[in-house]
Amino acid sequence: MTGIIIVVVLLVIAGYIVMTYNTLIAMIEATRNNQKQIDIQLDRRYKVFESLINVVKKYMDYEQTTLKDVVALRSQAQQAKAQGNEQGRIDAENQISKIASNINLVFEQYPDLKANQNVMQLQEEIVSTENKLAYAKQSFNDSIEHYNATKKSFFAALIVGLFRTKLDFDFPYWQLSQDKVAAQEDYTVKL
Repeated sequence: MTGIIIVVVLLVIAGYIVMTYNTLIAMIEATRNNQKQIDIQLDRRYKVFESLINVVKKYMDYEQTTLKDVVALRSQAQQAKAQGNEQGRIDAENQISKIASNINLVFEQYPDLKANQNVMQLQEEIVSTENKLAYAKQSFNDSIEHYNATKKSFFAALIVGLFRTKLDFDFPYWQLSQDKVAAQEDYTVKL
């Protein structure tokens, strides 16, 4: 009788280990998928920038600097990704977001450009892409938070300790740049 109880307890423990292992693997893969969604939006943003800059070339010199900056930052981000430097990649992509947020201010100086249908559509695409990118980053950060909370829970932490190479990952969060955080903290409503 005690042999049966021991076997049942061992089966329950083994089942829990397998279930927890599979759950953590699923969370890791979901987090990686969310990271790929960010990559898709970053690539889309870069293509929209290229299209926008090609449309505005005849209107202003600004686009040359913008294109060079975006290309350099995109190259820097891709190089950081290839080297596994996720923080360097995040910093470069955040700088591109800063350029995107300032581009509408520049268009205000060019009424003909501002009225151009292609430019208006591309501006909307940039805003739409930045919104999708923000959502993808939030989803990625949420999946990291969920994974970290699960892997740190008591029994799961024991299983992570047993399978450290397969289950223990430290994903970097996509965060606002320190400049944006400071600007938001200092924000006041002007009446």
